[in-house]
Amino acid sequence: MECNQCGVCCSLFLINLTEEEYKSRKYKTMFDEFVSDFEEAELTGANILAQKEDNKTCIYLENHKCSIHEKRPQSCKAFFCNSKEEKFKTMIKKISKSKNRK
Repeated sequence: MECNQCGVCCSLFLINLTEEEYKSRKYKTMFDEFVSDFEEAELTGANILAQKEDNKTCIYLENHKCSIHEKRPQSCKAFFCNSKEEKFKTMIKKISKSKNRK
C-alpha cells in the first residue's frame, strides 16, 4: 500500500512514538522538555508528536503534505487510508467523513 499524502490523517489523529523513536529525539513531541524517561512520557502524553498552534494538526504537516514522510514514525508508516485491517476501521471512517466535508 502507498500513502497518497492527502494530510487528512495528520489533522485528525495524535501520533504516539515508540520508545526508540522517543529516545532518538528526532521528533518534536508534546511536553518533552518536562519529561525525562519514556515510561513517564507515555503516562503524560509527552511521547505524542507535537501539534501546531491550532492543537489539531501535526507539526510536520506542511502544505497538506508530511514534511518528514520518508522518516515518519512507525505508527504513520503502518496506517493507510485504504487499509483493510480491522484496527483502522474507525480511523478510516473519520477520514472519509472529513474528506466528504471538504
